Amino acid sequence: MAATTGMRCVRRLNHRGLCLNGRLWTICPRIEPIRNVSVSRGINWAKHYTEKHEWAEIRDNTTVATIGITNHAQDALGDVVYVSLPEVGDNVSKDGECGALESVKAASDVYSPVEGEVVKVNEKLEGDPGLVNRDPEGEGWLYQINMADSTDVDGLMSEEQYNEFVKDDSKQ
Repeated sequence: MAATTGMRCVRRLNHRGLCLNGRLWTICPRIEPIRNVSVSRGINWAKHYTEKHEWAEIRDNTTVATIGITNHAQDALGDVVYVSLPEVGDNVSKDGECGALESVKAASDVYSPVEGEVVKVNEKLEGDPGLVNRDPEGEGWLYQINMADSTDVDGLMSEEQYNEFVKDDSKQ
């Protein structure tokens, strides 16, 4: 389950008996998506972003990072019609080209935000490349990598920094 699929009540109240302590019990009219929050206890998800609009999500106590593109990137690309991903077992370098996305408007290379070995690819994208557009920071993830060096993420941006970067970039 991706971190962005978690939901919580905006008010965190037990209104109409639908939610309690921020946990969603059933459909609630006052919910919003939340990021970087685990639905399971004991697991913390942290997303890190690049200036090339890729993200790496790392769970505590693991060296496996899930890689994808940001909502900003998918919006700029338009409708994705083809996804080329690295193969399981491929070694990718930090900032190295490791795939491509083709849309009706353009083609874009995918760069790895961290170095390591690809351990899994999102096979759903082969039959449904549009999933990258519908949920780029959730179910539309691209691949997972076993990081060679967990400090690779130290130079990446937090979600707040990335949002500020995108805002500043759009002004230019």
